[in-house]
Amino acid sequence: MKKYILSAVLAAAVSATLTAQPRVAAPVNPSDYQFTTVKENPITPVKNQYRSGTCWCFSALSFLESEAIKAKNIKDTTLYPDFSEMFVVRKAYYDRAIKYVRLNGMLNFAAGSDFGDVLEVAKTYGLMYQGDYSGLQYGYDLPVQGELDAVLKGYVSAVVKNPNKKLTSVWPKGVDGILDAYMGVIPEEKIVKPESLGLNMDDYIGFTSYTHHPFYTAFAMEVEDNWRWTPSWNVPLDEFMAIIDNAVDKGYTVAWGGDVSEAGFTRNGLAILVDTESKATAGSDQERWVGKADEAPAAKPTAKELEVTQESRQLMYDEKTSTDDHGMHLYGIAKDQNGAKYYLIKNSWGLSGEYKGIWYMSENFVKGKTLNIVVNKNAVPKEILKKLGLK
Repeated sequence: MKKYILSAVLAAAVSATLTAQPRVAAPVNPSDYQFTTVKENPITPVKNQYRSGTCWCFSALSFLESEAIKAKNIKDTTLYPDFSEMFVVRKAYYDRAIKYVRLNGMLNFAAGSDFGDVLEVAKTYGLMYQGDYSGLQYGYDLPVQGELDAVLKGYVSAVVKNPNKKLTSVWPKGVDGILDAYMGVIPEEKIVKPESLGLNMDDYIGFTSYTHHPFYTAFAMEVEDNWRWTPSWNVPLDEFMAIIDNAVDKGYTVAWGGDVSEAGFTRNGLAILVDTESKATAGSDQERWVGKADEAPAAKPTAKELEVTQESRQLMYDEKTSTDDHGMHLYGIAKDQNGAKYYLIKNSWGLSGEYKGIWYMSENFVKGKTLNIVVNKNAVPKEILKKLGLK
């Protein structure tokens, strides 16, 4: 799902109106968890990706919406931007089809992608508001894209076979035709330039933290959803976490990509790095990662979490127990009644869970299960930018 430096692009829709005062969220189970918000930054309302593998777009556009709110200093929540996810998805699908054929099918062609995809679409094509393009031409109120994904894959796979021994010049029009039929023709006159929203697409930088590449260099993370091969800067784990904390402290948010196929990532709004090997799969995007409601594991404030080191984090990546599952939007920090640190995460599964689409993710979970992030370069500590040779 994700990766990007300097010339990257955007993030997905966000959650409910924020208050200036710290608040205590309702516990998941009586007397179990009580969270107090330490710092939270503005986000847009929670959306629902429903039956589509487009978390990468929902989360990245949510991030960009918060960036626009900050850049324009928007105080009135009714004026918060609401970007069209399906505009970005449509442009990304077309670009991927072209690259898939150029590489003779040796590229992942599926619904999943990453933050760099959104950033590149925004920089190259612009953005569009949800009210101007829903991308739901096929009779559903929420994204249901299994048929579309299958039709596109079948089409480009047929083109790759090159039955005429020479490709025609018209096959890309077929991709556009499929996308027009399922998602609708794009009203080009409604496209907006990111800079008009206060967004400088060269300000967005991706980060990760692994030891199989040198620190303070950039590399394209080796996950199949990173089909654009977008690079991320590689920094030590302590600096990686410092970037996240500094961003929140300075009023910025973070596009978060990582592994949620853990038993400790519960349906009820908690993400804790508990020591278990069980993983849930099935149905919708939400059920795929956390299972059905009656299968959700119980999480307790007394649950023992795994301690994360640079070495253990690398091992989880190498053993593929940390995988590229999901993209979300990190926008704040909270503490539980025991003083343990958590991050406020906006999801794209609608108003699900105890916190209506918001997850509380423990510090250890973030350390261990984050694959990559994207932030505004102005949110990065200056000493880290200096080590990267960036200003």
